[in-house]
Amino acid sequence: MKTRIFLFIALFLLSCSIADSKEAEIRNNPSVKGSINVFASPETYNLAMKWASEYCRLNTKLKINVIKSGDNNVAGLMNKDGGLGFVTEEYYAGLSNQSNWKVVVGRDVIVPVMNASNPLLDEVYRKGISPETFARILENPENQDWGKLLGSSRNSPVHILIANEASVKTGLSNFTKATQLKAGGITEVNGQDLISAVQKDPYALGFCRLTQIIDPNNQNIVANIKLVPIDRNGNGKIDYMENIYDNLQAFSRGVWIGKYPKALSGTIYTVSSVKPKNEAEVAFLKWILADGQQYLSSNGYSDLVYNERQSQLEKFDEPAVYASVPIHTVTSLLGIILFILVIIIMAGVVVEIVIRSLRNHKKSFVNDNSVLRAFDENSVNIPKGLYFDKTHTWAYMKKDGTVKIGIDDFLQHVTGTITRIEMKDIGDIIKKGERLTTIIRKGKQLNIYSPVSGTITAQNRNLISDSSLINSSPYSDGWVYVIEPSNWIREIQFLNMAEKYKAWLTEEFTRLKDFFATVIKPNTQGYATIAFQDGGALKDSVLADFGSEIWEDFQTKFIDKVR
Repeated sequence: MKTRIFLFIALFLLSCSIADSKEAEIRNNPSVKGSINVFASPETYNLAMKWASEYCRLNTKLKINVIKSGDNNVAGLMNKDGGLGFVTEEYYAGLSNQSNWKVVVGRDVIVPVMNASNPLLDEVYRKGISPETFARILENPENQDWGKLLGSSRNSPVHILIANEASVKTGLSNFTKATQLKAGGITEVNGQDLISAVQKDPYALGFCRLTQIIDPNNQNIVANIKLVPIDRNGNGKIDYMENIYDNLQAFSRGVWIGKYPKALSGTIYTVSSVKPKNEAEVAFLKWILADGQQYLSSNGYSDLVYNERQSQLEKFDEPAVYASVPIHTVTSLLGIILFILVIIIMAGVVVEIVIRSLRNHKKSFVNDNSVLRAFDENSVNIPKGLYFDKTHTWAYMKKDGTVKIGIDDFLQHVTGTITRIEMKDIGDIIKKGERLTTIIRKGKQLNIYSPVSGTITAQNRNLISDSSLINSSPYSDGWVYVIEPSNWIREIQFLNMAEKYKAWLTEEFTRLKDFFATVIKPNTQGYATIAFQDGGALKDSVLADFGSEIWEDFQTKFIDKVR
């Protein structure tokens, strides 16, 4: 019986290997033949020409016809003659959804920059500068002072420079909504002169393309230049979710996941009337998302971060259809097949011996909760008498009319043991949906939002010395604040009590699994930590060992999405 099983497995694996070898033969074919029509908007024409010339140099039997297209007629030309289009985001908006398929291939990122020796650098990085403040200094020369930028008493003039490029001026105008960008005290220069001027002037403030401040030798920001942090919400400080300016890698990822203002980050698309099926077109686009990314910077555009490239490449993936294997190929493989079968059967015997030895440890392994503990609806403690919010917080009114609030049991099962917590002060006013606290695990953190509004009258000081109380006792010893509610009767109408909350959690587990299915791909080490048994059960503390990038995604795509 066991021998038959091993034979079946061997035949199955062998068939897979034959298919894989055939797939490799198809994919590794260096000769891409035929012709492609490419229609480019005026802004992307030079980039499309560069891509076409480099790709044709590698594939000499392929011809790419690049046609510059104006008046938003890319879609019309594609519908008529087929092919691909390359367009900017602004141009794409004018297509009026005539294109049914698109892929992001690059970005046009506009950035404010300053001198790294500016004496106010630390204050700028702590407070940031809001879009409204940028608008004031661009519209009125009297406001062109670093002290007014930062709301301080310092009196240091701002020397403003703007790269003399249409995309920079358009992006800056959309970002600030300023009525004019050529007020007194503003100098327009080319990109290279702008960078040189900012490097020499401690009080300079420049606006240029991201590619203009990158050193081609090391792919880092050039010497003596710093990005200016943008205070998107205008609260006078750079919050955790706005803090993407420490290095170029963090900034580029922040642009991708939407932490940077959309008005300053244009997108370069390839579009088509239908999803490309032509082998030459698909191969060309896949090359653009891989080796072709290096040619973006020479045309003023920024390449995509690795994870975004992978997400765009997935839009091409379909189940592979393989041609039948020729008879002479099968004949030549028969000897190899027999040899492989023998090896696999022997390996099966070894595996059987190993399995028998492991069975002796099965009981202790199953009882090891740190390895096999599941996280499902039965794991979550849901006490009656509490009001629960969709941001995974709870509220409970005490006899004296004050309200105790904290974090629910579901969330602590997701994060694992909390190592630190950032708390607000007694007397602070909080509003429903605003940041309540920040929980931290080994440097990775999540902002948690308040279920109700009120004034903090007490804080749980025990959490400062032992934040893990949130994990061990979220509804008693792990409470966070006591508040004097300001709108209790109205706000509890939006909260759920135990039975409704329990029913809602079923959907929440589905959403949690969908989140991990989106951000963690199968066949990776990360994916293995999520599902530990058939049926896809979640592992307890599922988020705990992931890096800060996944925690940031969990913040924006899971926690923030229900606010």
